[in-house]
Amino acid sequence: MKKKTTIYDIAEKLNITAATVSRALNGNPKISESTRELVNNTAKELNYEQNKLALALKSGKSFNVGVIVPRIDNNFFASVIRGIEEELHPQGYHVIICQTHDQENLEVEKINSLLNIQVDGILMSICNVSLEPEKHFQKILKKGIPLIFFDRKRDMEGVSSITINDFKGAYEATQHLINQGCKRIAHLSNNCEMEIFKNRYLGYKQAILDNGLELDDSLVIESISKVAEGRKKTKLLLANPNPPDAIFSSSDFTALGAIEEIKAQGLRIPEDICVVGFSNEPFTRFLELSITSVDQSPVEMGRICAQVFLEEAKNKKVKTEKKIVLTPELIIRDSSLKTKALANS
Repeated sequence: MKKKTTIYDIAEKLNITAATVSRALNGNPKISESTRELVNNTAKELNYEQNKLALALKSGKSFNVGVIVPRIDNNFFASVIRGIEEELHPQGYHVIICQTHDQENLEVEKINSLLNIQVDGILMSICNVSLEPEKHFQKILKKGIPLIFFDRKRDMEGVSSITINDFKGAYEATQHLINQGCKRIAHLSNNCEMEIFKNRYLGYKQAILDNGLELDDSLVIESISKVAEGRKKTKLLLANPNPPDAIFSSSDFTALGAIEEIKAQGLRIPEDICVVGFSNEPFTRFLELSITSVDQSPVEMGRICAQVFLEEAKNKKVKTEKKIVLTPELIIRDSSLKTKALANS
């Protein structure tokens, strides 16, 4: 077996001390830039690999950060993770990704696993339902590890969060439908115990009231974020004696299901019914009938989340708490442009 290269081999080749080699490899500012460059080049030449475990023990850092999301097969969360990695990788951090499938027992399990491997921080979007809302989060804080929420959050003292203004996004989406001449606007909601979905409902409700329209509870239906559920709940809406002329969905997947059901019943979009989704998933712009949706800036959200972590990791002795709210953007496409479609028909 080939002998593993050590710092002593590098020191011998360069005729310098092993301590100098160690300091150069760890970026010690007391070592000149030319020496650091020489040591690093020689290390590569000799195929030297640093002992990450020893480095972690010495520095008190693992350079691992846990990211917990409900699911990774979703463009929004995948894009947030991309933003996080783009910020953390240049700083020498590795990202460990976990998914909970919106199950609290898995959320607890993932947190415990990350704590056991001594991650330097946990960035997460919480489950839809939490029976013990703060118990497992407090466990993170007691260990002095930065905890940062993104998108789905819980308001906790000493915990930073990065979200978008869900109320504003929903209000603007509903107002757009009203501007298109829609008067009976349905809302495919989600679990309103979750703050983001509650705020989307409240934004929808406020836009209805501000424009003097009737708030009809029969037009508000809770639905999980799946295409099949969108179809199922839209079928109920269309069976209403006084059916809607527009649907604002809290999810693009539910909106897609709504579109499938509307078409299956021989109705036209947007002439008969307009549809707006939320999240601006990639498929919304590539379908034959492109879908109007609220963009959540997920990559930017991920980058800011990572930046907040880096600040907190650097200043552990100073307790910080940031509540950053990004501005959503309504991306208007064919599924809601009723006035244009009627003008061209």
